[in-house]
Amino acid sequence: MPEINLPSTSAMLSKDFLFGVATSSFQIEGDRGGRLDCIWDRFCAEENTISDSTNGDIACDHVKLWKQDIELIDSLGLDAYRLSISWPRVMNQDGTVNEVGMQFYVNLVNEVVERGMKVFVTLYHWDLPQHLEDNGGWLNRDTAFEFEKYAEAVASTLGEKVYSYATLNEPFCSAYLGYEEGIHAPGKTGMANGRRAAHHLLLAHGLALKVLKRLCPNSKNGIVLNFSNCHTIGSDSNDLEAAKLADEYHNQWYLQPIIDGKYPDVIERLDADVRPEILDGDMDLISQPIDYLGINFYTRTLYKSDGAGWFEVVPPATTELTAMGWEITPDAFTELLVDLNQRYALPPIYITENGAAMNDELIGGEVKDDDRTAYFHTHLNAVDEAMKQGVDIRGYFAWSLMDNFEWALGYSKRFGIVYVDYETQKRTLKQSALAYSKLVKSRVNGYISGIK
Repeated sequence: MPEINLPSTSAMLSKDFLFGVATSSFQIEGDRGGRLDCIWDRFCAEENTISDSTNGDIACDHVKLWKQDIELIDSLGLDAYRLSISWPRVMNQDGTVNEVGMQFYVNLVNEVVERGMKVFVTLYHWDLPQHLEDNGGWLNRDTAFEFEKYAEAVASTLGEKVYSYATLNEPFCSAYLGYEEGIHAPGKTGMANGRRAAHHLLLAHGLALKVLKRLCPNSKNGIVLNFSNCHTIGSDSNDLEAAKLADEYHNQWYLQPIIDGKYPDVIERLDADVRPEILDGDMDLISQPIDYLGINFYTRTLYKSDGAGWFEVVPPATTELTAMGWEITPDAFTELLVDLNQRYALPPIYITENGAAMNDELIGGEVKDDDRTAYFHTHLNAVDEAMKQGVDIRGYFAWSLMDNFEWALGYSKRFGIVYVDYETQKRTLKQSALAYSKLVKSRVNGYISGIK
């Protein structure tokens, strides 16, 4: 069986480096009757939105099977579990707390902590309550203040049992895929909508961060952003400029306001009616210091000039692809981490998502996903290389614990290190899970006891 190995002197094998797995609420929980509707419920009910016409009504039935799932995580020897809270599960439409929904997370967090693992909580992983979307969703500035109230309810309840809070997961996806391209819920389109939603999401981050700092000052409070290197094929100056614009529009748009308190220069390229309305104090709120930055990485993206001063995507240039059709580019991962570290005065970093969808098959009770194991091997070593080049990285979370509802792709893609039979809800450890677990458990005989 292929293994995941790191150099014996790697700082990732120290007792202080955290290894974990990640999930999100809508993708695994099911139990739709236990919560309000969210934008994904509405989106799934529309025609031609989800590739296999499925929904998240049952998903992995995690609300019922959560104890089994936490035991599974613990059995792998992991240090931490990253999960997200379902906003529509814990808050009623009138703004009061849904006590039954909140208790689910209290029980979950308690179980993880009692097993000696650290809890990483994401407050928003895309499941906006539908009643807020009916009032404009992230196009409405008021939604940011509703998020602040929600953050206060969660932080007041879970407190500092939570090791780390993230305000948002991948606001790029919420804003660009959900409000600009219409690929994700709620399916809105238009550049102005995307920029407006992005600003309100960052505002929500700032408001929630103040709440977290006040109520949970000893927890690590930050945000999770996704990045994809913007590369070109060749060295044409117009294409290089296009890639730079794409990087500012898709990547730096979310990080630069948080670290430097301003949007990247590409904002000057946008028409006045496309730029978001920025009120006095907004950027100060958005750019409060964060305790850590969560980075999600899967692949690079190729661009060229569209011939009109903007950028367009180019198909993959290599044949080594995941089931998503994404290039497998571990060197780009190192490049990204080093570049961000050199560009900004960053806080400590956690790799909060990294993984691959592969064409898994359950044969004879086993899933021999050697391709995924190889992906983890090369990408963990890419993180190690970035650390050697001075990047302060404190932990790594594999995406995902288990196969789940993959948004607009339904259940057609499997990212999990645990195989889920959606008919029976049986969980089966894939070979990648066993290899990941072996790496994590090897630390007791490696770097920890022998060197540090």
